[in-house]
Parts: sequence; structure tokens; C-alpha cells
Amino acid sequence: MANEAAAESRAWQEGSLRALEERLGYSFARPELLRQALTHRSAGVPNNERLEFLGDSVLNCAIAADLYQRFAGLKEGELSRLRASLVRQQTLADIAHHLALGECLRLGEGEVKSGGARRPSILADVLEAILGAIYVAGGFAAASAVIQRLYEPAIGRIDPNDANKDPKTVLQEILQGRHLPLPRYGLLATRGEAHAQEFEVECVIAKLGIHSRGRGGSRRAAEQQAARHAIDQLRQEKRHPSPMEGCRVDDFADSFDQES
Repeated sequence: MANEAAAESRAWQEGSLRALEERLGYSFARPELLRQALTHRSAGVPNNERLEFLGDSVLNCAIAADLYQRFAGLKEGELSRLRASLVRQQTLADIAHHLALGECLRLGEGEVKSGGARRPSILADVLEAILGAIYVAGGFAAASAVIQRLYEPAIGRIDPNDANKDPKTVLQEILQGRHLPLPRYGLLATRGEAHAQEFEVECVIAKLGIHSRGRGGSRRAAEQQAARHAIDQLRQEKRHPSPMEGCRVDDFADSFDQES
């Protein structure tokens, strides 16, 4: 029975890793590198700390190169602020959530009990470690290609005119420009232990019928993500316009491009 259980566990792990490779868009010729990248120091050695160190530098370089090529009109300070927003812990954790990395982590017993698989700091670190592992396995070009795929939605949302503004500020200014009420943010849930909580927040723009949600390691981070998703909904409404409660959303969305 013990042998059967061990075999089932190995098969599940291998299947889980293959599914993760599909989500990453990269297949490891040396699967042990991916397993190491997914191993937190609480689970023993070898763990992902050295790969995380490497991945952090690879990520910064790849994002800097991408921003440099895309936004020729931005100054160094503006590019630096954009890069900082893209490589910060919460952005990494959001991508890690999308990749379902928490389901693949190898954690020590204590971290498992304390909800380490949901902790933004651990998720951010493991994503950097995976990028480091891809660099070791395939070089900078392979790592950069994966980073571009993972970051395309976030970089695609960047408006160079708002390079210095966070999503809550952008959303507020646009609503004010149209003389519409400001969005309301409400806390929906708080999960995890006190030292590693995750917050879920809703952003509501009642006049436009928009409801968006965000998650983060702090309430502020969750609100920023919810605001970003609300802006995405406004852009979507521009592509598929429809009137809501007496306010033409397509007119509103047209003003987004002019005012933001």
C-alpha cells in the first residue's frame, strides 16, 4: 500500500509539473531544476533561494529591455517607476496566482499549516526562482520569452501618459473628468494567518454597472488591483458599447483615451 501511495504521489507531481510547464510555455529538459525552483527553504535542501536570486536579476533586465523598446518617449525616471511597479512583490504574486503556483509548491510542515502557499512573498519568490531556473536551462533568450508572455497583459495596459500614476488615481481622475461619483471599495474577505493575510476587495462604479475584484497582501494592494480591473472593464466596454443607467459607456470610454 505504501509503495502504491508513493507511486500515485509521484505520478501526481509529474502531471502537475507538466501542466505548469504548459502554463509557462516552457518545457524543462532537466525537470529537477523546476522541482528545485518550487522548493521553499522550509522544505529542506536543495531549495530555490539561489535560483530566486538569479531570477530577480533576469526579470529586472528583461522588463527593462522591453520597456526601453516599447516606450521610446519615456525618460529614465519614468521607465524606472514602470519597471518597479512590474517587478514588485504584488505583481509577481498576481502572476503566480494566475499560474496556480501555490498548488505546486513544496513547503515545510510549518509553512503548510500557516498558509504559505497563499503568501504573496513566497509566491513572488517562487516565480523569480522559476525564471532563474529557465535562465539556467535555456539562457537569457528563453527566460526573456517567458517573461514577455507572462507580462504581456500588464505591459499592454500601460498608458505612457500615466507612467507615474497608480490605477486608483487614474480611475479617480477619469471619473471626476466625467463628473461621475468616485468608485466605492469594499472589503469582501480576509484570508490566512495574521502575519500572512490575503485581502479581497471589490471596486464598484454603480453609475456604470461595473463591479471588479482584486486580491493582495494588503488592503491597499487589493484596491489597486480592483481599480486596474475596473479600467480593463471600461476598455472592454469601449470595444462592446452599451448604455447603462442613462450613461453612455462608449462615450465614457472614449474620454478615457483622451483624459488618461
